[in-house]
Amino acid sequence: MSDTIKQAVMERLRQIKGPDLEGDIVSLGLVSDVFVSDGRVAFSITVPAERAQELEPLRQAAEKVVKEVEGVENAMVALTAERRPGATPSAAPATPPPSAPRQPQRAREETASAKPGVPGIKHIIAVASGKGGVGKSTTTANLALGMAANGLKVGVLDADIYGPSIPRLFNVSGRPESLGGRLLKPLEGYGVKVMSMGFLVEEETPMIWRGPMVISALTQMLREVDWGELDVLVVDMPPGTGDAQLTMAQQVPLAGAVIVSTPQDLALIDARKGLAMFRRVDVPVLGIVENMSYFLCPDCGSRHDIFSHGGARAEAERLEVPFLGEIPLTMQIRETSDAGSPIVVSDPEGPVADIYRKIAAQVADTIEQGADSTGRGAPNIVFD
Repeated sequence: MSDTIKQAVMERLRQIKGPDLEGDIVSLGLVSDVFVSDGRVAFSITVPAERAQELEPLRQAAEKVVKEVEGVENAMVALTAERRPGATPSAAPATPPPSAPRQPQRAREETASAKPGVPGIKHIIAVASGKGGVGKSTTTANLALGMAANGLKVGVLDADIYGPSIPRLFNVSGRPESLGGRLLKPLEGYGVKVMSMGFLVEEETPMIWRGPMVISALTQMLREVDWGELDVLVVDMPPGTGDAQLTMAQQVPLAGAVIVSTPQDLALIDARKGLAMFRRVDVPVLGIVENMSYFLCPDCGSRHDIFSHGGARAEAERLEVPFLGEIPLTMQIRETSDAGSPIVVSDPEGPVADIYRKIAAQVADTIEQGADSTGRGAPNIVFD
C-alpha cells in the first residue's frame, strides 16, 4: 500500500514546476526520498538557500497536491538547501557569539511577544538536557503529571523526533484523529493531552530525516494540533543543542526551560551547553533538576551516591539559576516508567511523587510570576 501511495505522490509532484518554472521538481531531482507510513507522507525539496523564503509557495503547492492523493491523511514538506563547500551562509548565526551581551529585559519581552503563540495555550515550557540518558523524558512525564495533579490543564509535546518515549511513558498508542482541514486531535493519557511522532510511525521505524524535515514535523505537531485550552504545554526536547532546540527557542514563545542533569561532571558539562543555548536566545531558565541524584537500596533502604551527589545543585548556584530538586534513582521509577504508569500516578502519595509535585508547583509559580511581571502570558494568536 505504501509503495502505491509513494508512486501516486511522485506523479502528483511532477505537476509542480521547478523554481524557475522550467521542468518539474521530480525531474529536476529536487525531491528527497519520500517517506510513507500509515497515511503520513514526508519529504523535502532542495532549493538554493538564498531563495528559501521566495520559494515557500512552491512548498505549499507540493503539500497541497500530495494531500489530494487517495490514502494520504497528512503531509510534512520541508525546504532544504545544499550549500557549496566553503560557501558563506546567507542567514544570521543561530545563536549570538559567546561575547554577545544579553538583551535588556524589555528587549527580551518584545522579542518573545513577536513569536506567534499557539491558540488556547497559556504557557509553553521546554524540558531539555545536554545529553541523552539522564532521564529527561521520565522527568517530563512526571513533571507534567505533577502539574495536572496540582490542578492545571496540561499537554505534552514529544519533540524527540528520532527517539520518541512519551507514548510508552503515558501508555498511549493509536493514530491521532483528523478533525478536518489541517488539525489533528491529540491523544490523552492520565488526563494529559499528548502528541508525538511515535503516534505517526511504527516504533521500530528509523527516522532518517534532515534538519529541515525535523523542523517541519515539529512545527506541524505544535501548531496543527487541536490542543484546546491548556495552562501549560510541556515540550520534551531531544538531547543536545541542535535544530529542534533552536527552532523551539527561536520560533515559539517559551515561558522557560527546565534543565535535567545527573550529578557527575561529564553530564554537567553537557547541561551547561544546553543552559547556555537557552540563555543566548533569551529563554528564561526555570531551574535545574538533578535526576538519579542518589540510589535507594530496595532491600536495606540505605542511600548510595552512585553518580556522585550535589553536582547539579552546585552548578545551579554557580550559574545563579534555581535548583528545583533531587530525584532519587529507584527501582520503582524505572519499573513504573517501563510499564507506562509513571510514579506520580502509580504511587501518588509516595515520597518520590511528592518531590515531582513540588518541582511542578515551583515551575508553575515561576512562569505565572513571569507572566504577571510582563502583564501578559504567551500571545494567543488564532490562525485561519
